[in-house]
This record gives sequence, C-alpha cells and structure tokens, in this order.
Amino acid sequence: MRTVLIVEDDMVNARVFSKILAKRGGLAVKHTEDVEEVMTIAQAHEVDIILMDVSLAHSMYQGEPVDGIKITQMLKADPNTQNLPIILVTAHAMAGDRESFLSQSGADGYISKPVVDHQEFVDQIRSLLPDD
Repeated sequence: MRTVLIVEDDMVNARVFSKILAKRGGLAVKHTEDVEEVMTIAQAHEVDIILMDVSLAHSMYQGEPVDGIKITQMLKADPNTQNLPIILVTAHAMAGDRESFLSQSGADGYISKPVVDHQEFVDQIRSLLPDD
C-alpha cells in the first residue's frame, strides 16, 4: 500500500485529508508537523509522497523557524530524498502564488485549500506517486 505523509499544523485539515486519502484513495497515511520526524521519515523512505502545508506556524528545525517551502527545499537538496514527490498544500491561492511557491520550493505539485473536489484531490496525489 502506498503511503502519504501529511505535514500539516491544523488537525482538522490533517483529519480531513487522512479520511479522503484512506477512504477514496486507498492510501496509508502518516501525519506529523515535527520537522525532525519529517526528515527521518523521508530519509528512511517510509512514505511514497508528502503533502506539505506551506504555512507551518510552529515548526522549528535545529532551533530555527521553518515553513513548508524551507522543508521542501531541504528535502529536494538532499540526494537521498530529492526524488520523493512533494505537493504543497496551502490556503494562499492568490494569482501567482502557485508558480512562486513551486519555483521557490522545488515541489512537484500544488493544491489549494480548502479541498472541494475530493476525487480530484486523490487523482492529483496519485498522478505524482512513483511507479512501483
């Protein structure tokens, strides 16, 4: 079974995404907003894809505040995790945000919140899953 890591600081969003992905997508789900845990899980290849919230209000890494853009940059810069697909998920959906966030972070995809079309959400994630 393919596994999605949800990096999200809003528990309601995390639960909603988890339910959609498990029930409609048939995917296993992990959740954390702990950056050390994100790095450990990614480096151990425990997940097939990451859903990364852009605005992580309380996330710290090595004593510094980090957001989803920075975490994505770190993962994409590491040869061990650079091929792990990462989809940014954000409520910041102004014109130009998508392109800006994708180019800054190196992420593979972008989904705006709130997620309205659950099947499209699952399809977007499935389209970026690596082939077995």
